[in-house]
Amino acid sequence: MESSQKKFSFLFIVGILLLGAMVGSLFGELLKMAIPDGVVKEVFLRSIDIMIGPGVIDLIMFSITLGFTLKLNLIGIIGIAIVYYFLRYWR
Repeated sequence: MESSQKKFSFLFIVGILLLGAMVGSLFGELLKMAIPDGVVKEVFLRSIDIMIGPGVIDLIMFSITLGFTLKLNLIGIIGIAIVYYFLRYWR
């Protein structure tokens, strides 16, 4: 018998989870403007920054600076969980 489940590549899964984190964090930043200051705002919108770089490639005529920062908050983690849920049952 053949399995009817699709196999997703590792890069696809990581990309989708990162997309969920970015959309959730974007939603959190928008929510930050709407919620008044207080404990709820502090709990949901406190974020950690995951940073790689910056790395500089100097090619004499020009240079390229590369870096990556992911700002993750609780809303972003909820976004990852929602995307994971849909990805799990989308197969």
